[in-house]
Amino acid sequence: MWINFGIKDFIDILLVAIFLYQTYKLMKKSGTLAIFSGVVSFIIAWILVSQVLEMRLMGAIFDKFISVGFVVLVILFQDEIRRFLVALGSHRGWKFLSHLFSKHNQDEHEGKYIASVVLACKNMAKKKTGALICIQQEVDLSIYEHTGEIFEADVNARLIENIFFKNSPLHDGAMIIADNKIKAAGCILPVAQNAKLPKEMGLRHRSGLGMSLETDALVIIVSEERGKISVAQNGNLEINITAEELQQILSHEREIVNYK
Repeated sequence: MWINFGIKDFIDILLVAIFLYQTYKLMKKSGTLAIFSGVVSFIIAWILVSQVLEMRLMGAIFDKFISVGFVVLVILFQDEIRRFLVALGSHRGWKFLSHLFSKHNQDEHEGKYIASVVLACKNMAKKKTGALICIQQEVDLSIYEHTGEIFEADVNARLIENIFFKNSPLHDGAMIIADNKIKAAGCILPVAQNAKLPKEMGLRHRSGLGMSLETDALVIIVSEERGKISVAQNGNLEINITAEELQQILSHEREIVNYK
């Protein structure tokens, strides 16, 4: 058996292991780990019955289930599959060649928005003005930009405060910042359904957490009721942070401490 085991077989097993591990992480984050475990258990049972024990009758029954299993999996994990395809298709890694020669200029201008965003969030927290700001990272957020009003403007603290002013028509939605520009406002974000958040955290926090689960965007939430700043990224949510801590997070000098 091991005589014909070559480098290609090793790579094959390694890729399968990586795929299963990444799938496990995705299922655990989305709260569907129990379903994933059940699917894996069913596949293992099918292999044992059909291939190892060679039970014809049970094998035939399992084969019928396996033949329609793909359709069932698509129905069960449609949200997770959509999230994976969005991340794969919009990932900036595919745009590497087009940005190769502009990398230097991009690094020079990167992070120009930080001071304006921190100042705006600090002022809005003092005035108890609710806000939801998404800052694009690697995953492109164009599909979410089209749910709101699209425009392109320099990031300015006064402009941010005016957009989230209570009488503004765009204050209820989210603002999206990408490439040091405000790309859209009044956008609709996905809401985290299974999030165990305190009752005092409303739709803004659930939307911010939901966006962090769907994409790798860094989401800033300013609470209208409590006047506190929170941040969410990669399924982690840290609440009640200061303006200084927000600046450190935006500058990648500090990690987000997940809410427990």
